[in-house]
Amino acid sequence: MRSSVLLATGPGFTLDAVTCVEDHRGWSAAEVNDRYRVVLVRRGTFRRKADGRSVVADPTMAYLGVPGEEEHFAHPAGGDVCTSLSLSPRLWRVLAGEGARTARSTIYVDARLDLAHRRVLAAARGGDTDFAVAESLLPLIGAALAQDADRSPKAAIHRPSATAGRPGAVAGRPGHATMRTSAAIVGAAREAITAGHPAAGGLLSLAEFLEVSPYQLSRAFTRELGISLTHYRNRVRVGRALDRLENGEPSLAVLAADLGFADQAHLTRTIRRHVGHTPTALRRLLASRNP
Repeated sequence: MRSSVLLATGPGFTLDAVTCVEDHRGWSAAEVNDRYRVVLVRRGTFRRKADGRSVVADPTMAYLGVPGEEEHFAHPAGGDVCTSLSLSPRLWRVLAGEGARTARSTIYVDARLDLAHRRVLAAARGGDTDFAVAESLLPLIGAALAQDADRSPKAAIHRPSATAGRPGAVAGRPGHATMRTSAAIVGAAREAITAGHPAAGGLLSLAEFLEVSPYQLSRAFTRELGISLTHYRNRVRVGRALDRLENGEPSLAVLAADLGFADQAHLTRTIRRHVGHTPTALRRLLASRNP
């Protein structure tokens, strides 16, 4: 079952909170939209198939949908909560430029974009749609445009293999057939890290679980995402820290211990490196209703 709550609406755009409580491994019936959409995941994991290619969507990987695109969805891990930003074709042309070529893309959500997403939601709660919400949306749209235009090796995330989206890739120990491409390796590793699988606690144990060499695993992340495996794993931990800070976590020492950081200083350094703010500053930013 899917439910949607309108958070904000303005000239040419709508912002919705979408909750899915479905639990099915198979693909849904086809869905077609008439707007451009940037969809970011707040909680959970699901799969999306479009143009014959499937990708895993989670808090580190959003997607850009285009008008007329046929989509299918699967929820093998349960439900999810997403933010969906829909833009009319006219507004998209205004922002992207007339005649801009639009590729069907996934969007890597780094910690700064994650923070921008959270600030959009805070602005929507404040109710100032014409200025605060509209202005806060620009970093999200800018990220979609930038990654859509990027055709460097890092943009290989836009061209996942069919095996990368195969349901259940991390349900048990993956077979070698799943590990034939870098995209498949990264997809399986992302699922293990996001799910908190015990093997995801270290590079060597994760590589053994995926039945690849540590060198293959490390190189796959650099090739597919343009970042290291360590950076990605810390990105996931920073996202969890932002969740806790947004919900009023009072103790940075407890937060550091719970998330596996060496100490509070290590937590602070990592968050500042990924987001550009200290945890104390983030508390103020995430509590602000009018960023």
